[in-house]
Amino acid sequence: MTGAVYQPELISLMKSVLEEATAMLPEANRTSTIKADMASMILARAAKGERDPIALKAAALSANIDCTHYSHDISQDRRAV
Repeated sequence: MTGAVYQPELISLMKSVLEEATAMLPEANRTSTIKADMASMILARAAKGERDPIALKAAALSANIDCTHYSHDISQDRRAV
């Protein structure tokens, strides 16, 4: 995404989508790291041409889901029981 240029209207849309998506998270999940991950997902989708705010918000929220459900991917050998 180096060198990407976004029109002011798109920047405004992406900012709005990020704010709405962040507001949907539990307060404990509204960290700067999670917000940065969500913003990265929005930017990646916008770079591919996505402009639908609902699709952008879904992508942002999926970034948060990917980060918070990692424990299900831990192999049986690594689980402490």
